[in-house]
Amino acid sequence: MSRPPRTPSIHGRLARAWLLVALVWTLAAGLAVWAVVHQKIHQVLDHALQESGELMYGMLSTAAAAQVLAEQRGMALPAPRHQENLVWQVVGAGQVLLLRSHGAPSLPLLAQPGLGLSDVGRTWRVYGLALPMPAGAMLYMAQPGWERHEAELDAALLSGLAALLVGVAGTLCMRWLLRRELRPLDELSQAVAVYDPLDASHSLPAAHRAELLPMQQAIHTLGQRVAQRLASERAFSAHAAHALRTPLAGIDAQLAVALRECPPDVALRLQRVRHAAQRLQQVVLALLALFRSGAEPQWQRLDLAALVHRLPVAGLAIEVRGLPEMDADPDLLTAALANLLDNAVRFAASQVLIEASTSTSTDGGVLLTVTDNGSGLAPGMWSALSAALDSGHYEHPLGMGLMLADLVARAHGGRASLPANVVGTASGCTVQLRLAGRPRSDAG
Repeated sequence: MSRPPRTPSIHGRLARAWLLVALVWTLAAGLAVWAVVHQKIHQVLDHALQESGELMYGMLSTAAAAQVLAEQRGMALPAPRHQENLVWQVVGAGQVLLLRSHGAPSLPLLAQPGLGLSDVGRTWRVYGLALPMPAGAMLYMAQPGWERHEAELDAALLSGLAALLVGVAGTLCMRWLLRRELRPLDELSQAVAVYDPLDASHSLPAAHRAELLPMQQAIHTLGQRVAQRLASERAFSAHAAHALRTPLAGIDAQLAVALRECPPDVALRLQRVRHAAQRLQQVVLALLALFRSGAEPQWQRLDLAALVHRLPVAGLAIEVRGLPEMDADPDLLTAALANLLDNAVRFAASQVLIEASTSTSTDGGVLLTVTDNGSGLAPGMWSALSAALDSGHYEHPLGMGLMLADLVARAHGGRASLPANVVGTASGCTVQLRLAGRPRSDAG
């Protein structure tokens, strides 16, 4: 059996949409921050390069420094081994390297003298200044390209990580907000699940969000329409049953007189007509009991055996076992049992056993089991009837008997069922009515 398509949830769709927005925002914000940081890093590093060059310029512009430079040719300034982040060179006229820092290359950084900032490919960022002495000397302050690239990469990673953390935090916060804002919708769904428009004491809770007000009003209006239509149908059924009750009683009385006065060859036919009229009377009585005051049980303590033996069902040997007394609505229970016994007669049963036992549920109810020795149910019919009883859809294939039995059981807070262990041809039929216990408000 194929699974029904999964219905997407508002929470899931909004959460995924927000996650996508957060990812896009993280990428865009990271790129924007990196572009800004990239520009600022260049400016900061260039300023540092210029200030370092100007500091060296001041130191190398003295007469003593000029004398040293005039005597040197490519000498590296002595220094302990270390990692130089800034290097410098002093290049004399004719591109002759005069003096350099420990980490500076042994050849001039620039092939031609140049002032200001310039790039040597991606290897060096150079800042050049002209020294006053010796004549034609140039000071080059330089920074390795890899260091500038590393600084840019670190800034990009840190800015991207910060944007990602902000996006994750925003996503988690949004998921929490979504759950909180959708909670009233879940509460409304739970309230609708138990909402009974026929019960005046039931009402939907107040809507805590403006968006839920139209939905709540629509559900309330729909419930009122359903309740009004059901009340009209019940009233019509009750009036129709009352209208039929008196004529049927008259027909039965006339048939009883006719049976006493008719010849024997006509008596059998009249007896069949009378049985049909009596069955119709049972249906009318069942309708009257079921639609009386919305089928709300009128709980009473009753003797089950006495109630069963008053049922007008001919041709059946009925045995009652189990609990001698129980709590139920006598009129509704009479209607249900009368129709079940009538079903047993129509399926060629001659014996019926009615057992009353304490229900295994915690509601303190009663389990009524009605078993006959009739022709039984075929497996296919049993499956269809069980499915109809489980769903509460009585259009097909339930007849009047099982439908009334289930409605009476549900009115008592239970339900009717067909046990599976009696399925099979010529094995009889068993119907169980599970009735809940009497409510505390009706006790006593």
